Amino acid sequence: MRVPLSWLREYVDLPETETGRDVQAKLISAGLEVETVEQLGADLKGPLVVGRVATIEELTEFKKPIRFCTVDVGQANGTGEPQEIVCGARNFAVGDKVVVALPGAVLPGDFQIAERKTYGKMSRGMICSSDELNMGDDGTKGIIVLPPETEIGKDAVELLELVDEVLDIAVTPDRGYCLSLRGVARETAIAYGLPLRDPALIDVPAPNAYGYPVQISDPTGCDRFTARTVTGLSAEARSPIWLQRRLQKVGMRPISLAVDVTNYVMMELGQPLHAYDRGLVQGTIGVRRAEAGEKLTTLD
Repeated sequence: MRVPLSWLREYVDLPETETGRDVQAKLISAGLEVETVEQLGADLKGPLVVGRVATIEELTEFKKPIRFCTVDVGQANGTGEPQEIVCGARNFAVGDKVVVALPGAVLPGDFQIAERKTYGKMSRGMICSSDELNMGDDGTKGIIVLPPETEIGKDAVELLELVDEVLDIAVTPDRGYCLSLRGVARETAIAYGLPLRDPALIDVPAPNAYGYPVQISDPTGCDRFTARTVTGLSAEARSPIWLQRRLQKVGMRPISLAVDVTNYVMMELGQPLHAYDRGLVQGTIGVRRAEAGEKLTTLD
């Protein structure tokens, strides 16, 4: 179980001076096997800012596709002039908001960003991918394209929460509740003698007329199944950056808004969830054991 310290602090008011290793020692004393504390962004140095792609020139005289871009980073470069950057990625377009490492920045792996001449052009920075920032899997393996409303010139280190500590806990069978942030937060609150803000203590709306029929054929294997219909959801909507980053930090890949929300709640509360497209579901949802010779195709 991977537990970001920044997320854990939402449930327990840990002293600001407490580091991930301090929390590790406390949880080990409480009987949890905290194997490592990963220091995210420890070797990261700015300036790393949000920019808007102003122009793209395709350089076709080389063996592989190369693009010469100008990127508006506001006043982050001290001049207000667009930043000239050579980039080989192709998953972004003019007008897109991207993450720009300006000269002087140092990316994970001691990768230093400086002005240099390449492919016959002067490149003054780098347009970053999630891999280059050690963010985890985002499903694209390409340039990070930010929501269009993201402010130009904004500090991308803060925006993407690139600096954090992540505790890696080997959860033993008797501590199954620690396969969730809520469970680990409870142990942390007890270890420190602090109050717990339980994320599960919320008012749940009463059942409504949009319920969907479910039939459980094996109550021993599944003693309850709760289905709730959500309307007004845009399938094209993107999950907010903070939610995507939390999923990445616990080792999950952001997929879509509906899937990300179910995964987020699962990691927060320890309750597995699944989202169905009501437009595609036909008839009663059945919960049963597999039958002999039966095959299925998994989501991956």
